[in-house]
Amino acid sequence: MAIYHLHVKVIGRKAGSSAVASAAYRSASRLRDERLGREQDFSAKRGVVHSEVLLPETALKAWSDRERLWNDVEAFEIRKDAQLAREVEFALPRELTEAQGIELARDFVRGEFVGLGMIADLNVHWDKGEDGMPKPHAHVMLTMRAVDEKGFGQKVREWNRTELVERWRKRWAELANERLAELDIDARIDHRSLEAQGIALEPQSQIGAPAKRIEGRGVGGKGAEADRAEMHREIARNNGRRIIADPSLGLDAITRQQSTFTRRDLAKFAHRHSDGLDQFNQVVSAIQGAPDLVELGKDARGEDRFTTRGMVEAEQRLHRAAELLADRERHNVSDAARHGALARAEARGLVLSSEQVGALARVTDGRGLSVVVGHAGTGKSAMLGVAREAWEAAGYEVRGVALSGIAAENLEGGSGIASRTIASLEHGWEQGRDLLKSNEVLVIDEAGMVGTRQLERVMSRAAEAGAKVVLVGDPQQLQAIEAGAAFRSIHERHGGAEIGEIRRQREDWQRDATRNLATGKVSHALEAYRANGMVHEAMTREQARGDLIARWDRDRQVSPDRSRIILTHTNDEVRALNEAARGRMRAAGALGNEVGVTVERGARNFADGDRIMFLQNERGLGVKNGTLGTIELVSAQSMTVQIDDGRSVRFDLKDYNRIDHGYAATIHKAQGMTVDRVHVLATPGMDAHSSYVALSRHRDSVDLHYGRDDFTEVDRLTRAVSRDRSKDMALDYDRADPVQSYAERRGITFRERVAEIVRKAVPEKPRGMFDGLSVPGGVLERDGGRRPERGSPERENSGTAADRREAEVPARTVAQDPEAEARRVRTRALVRHARAVDAIFAAHETGGRASPEQVKELQTARQAFEKVRPYGSHDAEAAYKKNPELAREAAGGRLNRAIRALQLETKLRIDPSRRAARFVERWQKLDHTSQRQYQAGDMSGYRATRAAMGDMAKGLERDPQLESILTSRRKDLGIAFESGRRLGQQLAIAHGIGFGRDRGLER
Repeated sequence: MAIYHLHVKVIGRKAGSSAVASAAYRSASRLRDERLGREQDFSAKRGVVHSEVLLPETALKAWSDRERLWNDVEAFEIRKDAQLAREVEFALPRELTEAQGIELARDFVRGEFVGLGMIADLNVHWDKGEDGMPKPHAHVMLTMRAVDEKGFGQKVREWNRTELVERWRKRWAELANERLAELDIDARIDHRSLEAQGIALEPQSQIGAPAKRIEGRGVGGKGAEADRAEMHREIARNNGRRIIADPSLGLDAITRQQSTFTRRDLAKFAHRHSDGLDQFNQVVSAIQGAPDLVELGKDARGEDRFTTRGMVEAEQRLHRAAELLADRERHNVSDAARHGALARAEARGLVLSSEQVGALARVTDGRGLSVVVGHAGTGKSAMLGVAREAWEAAGYEVRGVALSGIAAENLEGGSGIASRTIASLEHGWEQGRDLLKSNEVLVIDEAGMVGTRQLERVMSRAAEAGAKVVLVGDPQQLQAIEAGAAFRSIHERHGGAEIGEIRRQREDWQRDATRNLATGKVSHALEAYRANGMVHEAMTREQARGDLIARWDRDRQVSPDRSRIILTHTNDEVRALNEAARGRMRAAGALGNEVGVTVERGARNFADGDRIMFLQNERGLGVKNGTLGTIELVSAQSMTVQIDDGRSVRFDLKDYNRIDHGYAATIHKAQGMTVDRVHVLATPGMDAHSSYVALSRHRDSVDLHYGRDDFTEVDRLTRAVSRDRSKDMALDYDRADPVQSYAERRGITFRERVAEIVRKAVPEKPRGMFDGLSVPGGVLERDGGRRPERGSPERENSGTAADRREAEVPARTVAQDPEAEARRVRTRALVRHARAVDAIFAAHETGGRASPEQVKELQTARQAFEKVRPYGSHDAEAAYKKNPELAREAAGGRLNRAIRALQLETKLRIDPSRRAARFVERWQKLDHTSQRQYQAGDMSGYRATRAAMGDMAKGLERDPQLESILTSRRKDLGIAFESGRRLGQQLAIAHGIGFGRDRGLER
C-alpha cells in the first residue's frame, strides 16, 4: 500500500558531509571532489533508476553538470560549518510504475523547488526490500542561495521557514493523490496525521521470529536479524515520543480502521508503539488523558469502549446527510416508466422475483435515499439494471461507484450503470469535475465495505447537490477496511428493501446454505456441505493444500469449460496454491515455454496458457484490481492476455507489471465474483464474514479443505468460521440513543417495544412559541385545537412523505385527485400560518407590539393548521423561532425549506433522543460562542449568549422527559459531577450562569 514519507534535512560540513560525495552517492555515480582532491565513486550502487539536475531559468546552464554544480557550491561556501545543500527525501507510491513514479517526482520538484529558484538534483531510487517488495523513493538535493547568470547570490532565508516545509508536505500528498486518482489507482496517502517536524508514526513492519527472539532475550548481537530488532525498537521508541507529545496522533491511528476501541486495544497499540515499561505507561496515560478521547460506556462483553470526538462528529455528519436525503422527494418515477422497464426486461428473458420487484419500487419511489440489502447471489445488479432504465426513462442521469475497481466493473457489467471507484469520483470533485447534479442518481454498490469517513463525504456531497443516493450491499459480507459500519447503521435507522431469495446457486439446498451463511447460521451451512461430501479434512494444512489442488485439477480436466477459482485467507497461501496449481498445469502440458520476469511482487515465471490476475486498475488497458485472464503470448518484455470478458489486451511489462498468477485469490478479492466452482482452503484467520463470501461465490459446487493442525476438531473449524467480527459505530453505544439503551439494559430488546416507549414518552401538550404573548386586553394562549390520542395512527402519520410534496402540487380537481386537494389545503394552512407569524415578527423587529388583529389572525391560523395537520403550528413555530427567515420565505410561497424544518421539528417532538441530541448540540455551540465573545471583549454579545443558555437550563424544568434523558449526558454538557439538584440548576452552577427568565418563548 502507498505510504506517506517526506523528510527534510540540511547537508553541511559541521556533520562532516561533502556536497559532492552526497550527490555521487544519491546518483550512484563517480564524481571528482575538487575540495578534498579525491574521487567520490558510488557507481556500483544499485537501484537508481533516474538522475537529472533541474535548473531554474536564471541559473547557469553549465550547472546541469552535477560535478560542476556541487564543486561550485563547495568552492563558494568557505565556512568550516557551512550549510551546503538542503535535501528532501520522499516516498513514491509503490502502486506506480517506474515511469509514472519518475514523472510524478519531476512534476513535484519542478513545481515546488525549481519554481522558487532552487537548483534541484533529483535522483529516483527503486530499491527492493527483503520481502521482495519495491521501496521507491526520491532524493532531491537543493541549493540554498539565489542564482543568476553570474553565479550564486545571497542565501534565501525564506526557504528555511517551517511554513514552507509544511506546504511541501501538503502539496506532495495532494499531487500524489491526484496522480493516483488520474491513473484510477485505489491507493491514497495522507499527510495530515504527521507532525510538523517529521513523520508522526513511522510504519513498523513485522520483525520476524529470529529477530523477535533476539529482542526478547535482550541481548546484543550482529547480523541482519539483530539489526532489524534494534531498528524495530528504535522506531517504536520514536513513535512513543511522538504520541506522548501529541496523543491525538495515537487516537487517529487507533481509529483509522475501527470506530471504537477497548482498554485492551489501547494496550496493544501502546505496546507496539513504545519501548519499555516506562514509555508504555506514558503512552497509555497520554492517550487516556487526551481531550479528544470520548468514553462511550460498556459493550456487550462488559468492556469499556472509547472513541474520538472526530469519529463521533463524522458519524453525526453521516446521519445528518442521510436524514436530509431521506426527507426529500425529488426523484419520482412514474408507474408507466417503471412498468415499461419491467416489460423490456421480460422481453430480454429477465423476470424479476417479487422481492426484486419490491426493491425496484422502493428505489424508484422518489425519495432521496434508498437502501437495498441483498444476500449474496440474490440478483441485486439485475434489479438495478431495470431501475436504471426506469430512472433514465424519467429523465434522470444514473452513475455508480464502489470501493474497488473490480466491484465497480461488476456493477457496470451487471446493471449497465456506468461506474467507477469512489476514490476516482472524489478526485474529480476536488478538481471541480464530475460534480453531482440534482437530477442524478448515485448508486453505491458493496456499500458495506465503505468506511464511515468516506461514505460521509460522498453522502454529504449528494445532499448538498440535491442528488439521490442508493446504497446497495450486505452488512454480513466483508467488513469495511476503514473504521465504521456506516451501511449497517444507515439501514437500521432508515430501513430499506431486502432481497433474500438466492438465485446464484442452482440447487435448493445450496441456496439454503447461502441463506444460513447470510443470517449467521454458519454451522448449519457447514453441516449441509459436509453431508453432501464437500467438506474435506486432512492431517495437516500442507496435505489439505495438496488434496485441494488434486481435486481442482481433476475438476479442470473433467469440465474444462467451467469457470473456477481457489480461495483462501492470506497472500502467502495464495502464492503457494498458485505455484501448486501451475505445477499441475505444467505436468499436464497445458503451459508453454517459461519466461522469467520481475513483477511488483518479485520474480515470477509465466507461460502461455497461465491464468493471471491484474492487481491494479489501469484505464488504458481496461482492467481493474482483481480482473482475471489467460496469457495468450508472453516474452521478457511484453504480455498479451485474453480477459475473461473476451477482450484481448497487450502491454509492456516495463509500463505495467502489477500482475500475479490467477489460479488462486484471497477471499477479499472475491467479493462480487461469480464462478461455477470454488475450492476453499480454510485457515485460522477466517471468520463469519469471509466464510460467507468464500462459500457463496459458486453456481454449481464449493469444496472446503482444512488441516487438523489448524483445527484439531470439527467444532474448532465451525467456531473459527462462525466468528462475528462486525464493525461497530461510536453511535451504537449509550450516548447515541439513551432511550433505546435504557430499554435494552432492562431486557427490552425488541425494536417495536422501544419505539412504543419513545412514542408514549412524548409530552402531552408542549408549550407554544407564542404562549404568554402580551397583547392589549390579555394574554394569548394556544387554543390547541383538536388533538388525536398519543400513539394513534392519525397522530403518528402526521408529517408523512405527502407533506414533502405540498410545494409542488399541480392544480387538479378534487375528482381527479382527492389526495392532491388535501395537500393543497395543508399548503394553504401552512402559508396562512406563516404569514401570521411573519407579521408578528415584523412588528417586534420595528420595536412595536402585535396588534389585536394580528394576534387574532395567528390564533385562527393556528386552529386551521391544526385541523389539517395535528401539531403542525407547534412544529412550524419551533422552526421559525430558530430561523425567522423561514417564516418570511413560507409567507411568500417558498415552502421547501420551511417544510423540511417543520418535518425535523416533528421528528424531534416524537423522538426524545433526537431532542436530547439537539439540546446538547445547541448548548455546546452557545458555550463555545460565549467563550469566543468573552475573549474578544464582546461583552454585550457574551451576556446575550449566556442569557440564552440560562433560558435553556430553565426550560428543562418544563420538560422532565428531556431532563431525564440528558442526565446521562452530563459530561457533554460540561457538568463535572452529579449533585442532588435538578439538571437545569446543575447546568447553571457548572457554567456560572443565571437561571433564564421565563419569557414564554421556550418549550
